[in-house]
Amino acid sequence: MISVSGKNWKEIKVNKRILDKIKIENNFSDIEAKIIISRNFDQEEIYSINNQLEISNPFLNVHDFSKCFNTLNNVILKKGKILIIGDYDVDGSVATALMIKFLNYLNYPCDFYIPDRVKDGYGASLKLIKNLIKNKPNLIIMLDCGSNSNETVDYLNNIKIDTIIIDHHDIYYPYPNTDNLINPKKKCTYNLFNYLCSTTLTYFFIDFFFREKKIANNFRNNLIYVLLATVCDVMPLRKLNRIIAIDVFKNFDINKNNIFKEIYKITNKKNFLNINDLGFLIGPILNSSGRIGDSSKPTKLLISNNLEEQNKLIDELILLNQKRKKIEEKIISDIDLNKIQRSNDSVIVLNLNNINEGLIGIIASRIKEYFNKPTIIFTKIGNISKGSARSTDNFNIGKYIKLAIDKKIILSGGGHNLAAGVIIENGKINIFSKFLNTQYELMNKTYNFKQFLSKISLRSINLDFFNDINKLAPFGSGNPNPLFLIENLKIIKTMIINNKYINCVLKSLDGKSINSISFNFLESKISETLLNYKKEIKIIGQINQNLWNSKKNLQINIVDVII
Repeated sequence: MISVSGKNWKEIKVNKRILDKIKIENNFSDIEAKIIISRNFDQEEIYSINNQLEISNPFLNVHDFSKCFNTLNNVILKKGKILIIGDYDVDGSVATALMIKFLNYLNYPCDFYIPDRVKDGYGASLKLIKNLIKNKPNLIIMLDCGSNSNETVDYLNNIKIDTIIIDHHDIYYPYPNTDNLINPKKKCTYNLFNYLCSTTLTYFFIDFFFREKKIANNFRNNLIYVLLATVCDVMPLRKLNRIIAIDVFKNFDINKNNIFKEIYKITNKKNFLNINDLGFLIGPILNSSGRIGDSSKPTKLLISNNLEEQNKLIDELILLNQKRKKIEEKIISDIDLNKIQRSNDSVIVLNLNNINEGLIGIIASRIKEYFNKPTIIFTKIGNISKGSARSTDNFNIGKYIKLAIDKKIILSGGGHNLAAGVIIENGKINIFSKFLNTQYELMNKTYNFKQFLSKISLRSINLDFFNDINKLAPFGSGNPNPLFLIENLKIIKTMIINNKYINCVLKSLDGKSINSISFNFLESKISETLLNYKKEIKIIGQINQNLWNSKKNLQINIVDVII
């Protein structure tokens, strides 16, 4: 079925014998069993649906963790100076904050630095390191960066400064010349954990240290920040990440966390903490200063124990995020979306010239969501352009950026499968665009359709059905809220909310109605149809529970429309 947005939708098919077996063995509904099969849940994940699993450290016998422990422990015993460098996104800021909190717990001093996106660029560059080592640290810990900082590590080795790298970005031979490199994406015994973000790896390294030293601690209170980084870095909510998420939502008390409590208060949020609030409320607020302000503010906020200082930083970050939103909306409004639509490129590459480079990532994300295509946004800086990429599940953008480096199409770049950064000569953007589109076509010749879980009637949507689906929650990357096809609908009572979203009531032929919302761009074909089409439609949507005036009601999130 071809939708108004041009997508070809098909139902997911599963083996009925396997479906019946999983249903009977676990007392699951048809829908639960079909989700489990279609997502290849392993036995532990299936067990976790109806049972609480303990969070255990899977790295207690991993040699890389032992070596990093020995290096850090020796520096502490010798009272050496420690400098921490983290990336300027949520994952890097949180990982840095956790490491500082850990050292503070040991009453051990340290310095930290979060690079300025414009002035310093990404990560632990040699230029940055030469400026930072004036205080003569004995150890530099690189968090959420460093996997490709070979030149920097060689320089530090020559001047006898130790390094520890804890990172999850794509890494390629030759690795940096250090014995202290934790990255599950390198060739190692723990590469099955390549779905963990740097904050999660940092958390388990800290837990490893506490266990080795037999130090009692309450560091589990920081799991909320581990989950925050996981969600903001779009890591899959599967396996260990899923267990952490379930634990957090079961045990987290917002009234005991001033940061979350204050953000909820200022933004007038009344609901319980959920995945969407981590990814779309708290994450963007923390990220805002790394885009258009002082990139160290989120880390300062997370390590502060002073409520007055915390509240001041929260106010500043919320104001920055509001400013960021206004600039972003202006940039989006100036982009000719129809021209992009007409181009039919599989990978969207846009050169927006001189916009703030701190915003190119979020613009790429918005365009990617709008067209459901990998997107790279460039901004010009002198003789070069910096680009930020956001990709879809079926196109590993980090892999193809590495290939473009090898072919000397781009100057540098790096990241992972869903997000990456690029630096390129101004005259080569079109060449890079053609390269990516060619690679996409070669990679995805058979990937020309989108899938929904099942066809259902509007009448079947009730609280029991929602609760069945919700047993598979929390939903997010790698475990999305399932999509359903619902037919024979008419649209009534349509309204535009905040000049951004569309709220409407969907009504079936037998008279059942349900509230719905669409977060698609107002300029999209989907929005145009919802606002103007008067005949019967089919929708692809997700079932959510909305909290309004202390009342919970089911609603449909409209993802696509078929006429």
